[in-house]
Amino acid sequence: MKPKALPITRLIVFLISIQCGTLSAQVAEDEALVEALASTGEIRAAFLGANPVQIQIDLQTGEIGGPAADVAREIARRLGTALSIQPLSGVPAVIEAVSSGSADIGFIAYDTTRAQRVSFTQAYIYGHNSYIVRTDSALRSFADVDREGMRIAAISGNAVDLHLGRTLENAELVHLARGTQDEEAARMILAGEIDAYAANKQRLAAVIAVEPRVRVLDGSVLPVEQSIVVAHENADLLPPLNLLIDELRTSGVLQEIVDRYSIAGVEVAPGGGR
Repeated sequence: MKPKALPITRLIVFLISIQCGTLSAQVAEDEALVEALASTGEIRAAFLGANPVQIQIDLQTGEIGGPAADVAREIARRLGTALSIQPLSGVPAVIEAVSSGSADIGFIAYDTTRAQRVSFTQAYIYGHNSYIVRTDSALRSFADVDREGMRIAAISGNAVDLHLGRTLENAELVHLARGTQDEEAARMILAGEIDAYAANKQRLAAVIAVEPRVRVLDGSVLPVEQSIVVAHENADLLPPLNLLIDELRTSGVLQEIVDRYSIAGVEVAPGGGR
């Protein structure tokens, strides 16, 4: 069952209430919004199960944490409803869950190609991406990497892969199969099969912690906009969701979440649309 659209009259009342400074009270009391987001009695939230910028699973207890999971919990708490967390295998699975109605909301990074299938809120956090290269490599900047003869690898379909596919001018982009481990990409660099590997900084930090022969380039090749998505037919949920994100930002909750996990390259996203 797909979540019901928020009636436009209730949405107008919701927006007016924001101007009156009663966001939390109105969100908590707005039964229409709760019904739309939790049509089955709970908010069903789909996440990328292998992305540490979104969720982190304690292997001993099975407890799910991470920035996206905590944002979903805050939204459910403010709406006074239950939450179920669905870790899925990749972006296509999250998009399919949201589009088919098996999930009410999803958490993925914004990209123009993905926006053709689902509707995006503003970003709640940025997850910065960079490259790893050999420690003894002459490559020092992103401009150094984007040269003729350079081979840059990224996991096929990831946000940074899609971005590089549009922006690289000279280097060759090598699309690695989904599920390729970051350690395998480091091996490919050391073997001379590729010159650089692009991923989010948390994943790259984990690689260099165990492989000192590679290093991370300074800066950000892409500030990935981690966002919430809904089905296109439920795009009228975006204004109240964006306002909830605004409240989490202005109240300092988003910063508390970012500080809680100390994930490399992650920061609270500034307010506003894209």
